[in-house]
Amino acid sequence: MTIKEALKEASLILKNPKEASILLRHLLDYDQVQLLLNEQKPFEKYNPYQTLIKRRLSHEPIEYITEKVSFYSREFFIKQGALIPRPETEILVDYALEIKPQSVAEIGTGSGIISIMLALLIDNIKITATDISKEALEIAKINAEKFKVSDKITFVHTNYLDDIYDEFDMIISNPPYIAEGFELEENLSHEPQNALFGGKVGDEMLKEIVDIWIQRKCSYLLCEMGYDQKESMSRYLNKFNLKFYKDLAGFNRGFIAKRGF
Repeated sequence: MTIKEALKEASLILKNPKEASILLRHLLDYDQVQLLLNEQKPFEKYNPYQTLIKRRLSHEPIEYITEKVSFYSREFFIKQGALIPRPETEILVDYALEIKPQSVAEIGTGSGIISIMLALLIDNIKITATDISKEALEIAKINAEKFKVSDKITFVHTNYLDDIYDEFDMIISNPPYIAEGFELEENLSHEPQNALFGGKVGDEMLKEIVDIWIQRKCSYLLCEMGYDQKESMSRYLNKFNLKFYKDLAGFNRGFIAKRGF
């Protein structure tokens, strides 16, 4: 069997030629050009390739299989233990970059992508990034080292901002905001559930973060939220300057709150 034949077979099994190619290139450590140049060579990794295919057929996200995820046109390390970054979170980063804060607390950093992008794109910024998952923090630290921003980010294993008393210009978060009992797609079953479910209604953790922001007297609060949570968050933040934004699909996806000044 040639490499080309193996790819054709996998494309039929997965019913997805693109994913079959991604898995094959990952296995062979080839880019697209190398794959084309070598497609007539004998394929010597049939069994390992079948293992990857079986993992994908079990609905394991392809990002966990390859341990790679694209965010903000950069390639980050990812594996089970941290939520897979979604493209809509880039919008949250965009709004933070417009503000250009100098001191930031990120609650629930996960793979670290938000803090790392801010560290890469804002000079002299200092960030405290927290998570309750030690596994997620290890992934975030690997990414910070990869992009050489470890000196700008302090990773802390804690709940919210417990036992952290620094002052911040901004709190930013992409917290869990799905309501308990909501039926998820099968691929989401592989992702950390504590990074998905935000409480019985879904907005409980968002409101906890708002309370922390109010107590800390930070200037800005930026959060991602569920598409159906605009009304509840509007009521909860009615004393502050508030702007909601939509994702690329046109759904309500987050908000920027700031104190009157």
